[in-house]
Amino acid sequence: MPDYDFSAPRLYLDAALANDGEIALSPEQSNYLRNVLRLGAGDAVLVFNGRDGEWRADISEAGKKKTVLTARQQMRPQTPPGDLWYLFAPLKHARLDYMVQKAVEMGASRLQPVMTHRTQATRVNTERMHANAVEAAEQCGLLALPETAEPTPLGKLLDAWPDGRTLIFCDEGAETSDSLGVLGGLARGPLAVLIGPEGGFDEAERSRLLKLPFVTAISLGPRILRADTAAVAALALVQAVLGDFNS
Repeated sequence: MPDYDFSAPRLYLDAALANDGEIALSPEQSNYLRNVLRLGAGDAVLVFNGRDGEWRADISEAGKKKTVLTARQQMRPQTPPGDLWYLFAPLKHARLDYMVQKAVEMGASRLQPVMTHRTQATRVNTERMHANAVEAAEQCGLLALPETAEPTPLGKLLDAWPDGRTLIFCDEGAETSDSLGVLGGLARGPLAVLIGPEGGFDEAERSRLLKLPFVTAISLGPRILRADTAAVAALALVQAVLGDFNS
């Protein structure tokens, strides 16, 4: 992303963006622009919605109860999103926030919480996940947000697995440590990466995963990684070999 101005204020908007189109901000967004960033009428921000590219918009109205932006110029056209699902056993609070943000930064197009036998966090706040995804996209210049899916039991997810999508299973007991070689042997196409819970998958889950024809197991190295660290390591490996790191 050459010559990108990361210092410019940036907002995700769930509204259509077009030349001279006006967008009324939510109270939270208005407060952020007026009271946190200290912006007022005439100041410019960058906005995106995941559909219409990125636009420069001017603050055309900044009253106490209402802030309105006017889109002026498209700065970047919308680019096709990647197709990389990230499946993970939920973590608690701050560690889940961190993992979601990093997965978004690493190019995940779908965030799928997976309930396993050893999953420790049994409740998932998907609205908080979405908010963390928005924050990561705003800060990192991304043009699209990943889909935030509802938690699903691992077995149910595997039973309904879509044809043509390879599931990369990060397996602590993988027989080979040559993860780059394993990934390099896969055809490019729709992918998913699966990270297990603290304590790993139980033997029945692992056995089932290894028997499925759409599953490829890889190792993340000789050390035991925390789940949030494993997310970054796994997605980096996959993006480097099969993803968009070289685009």
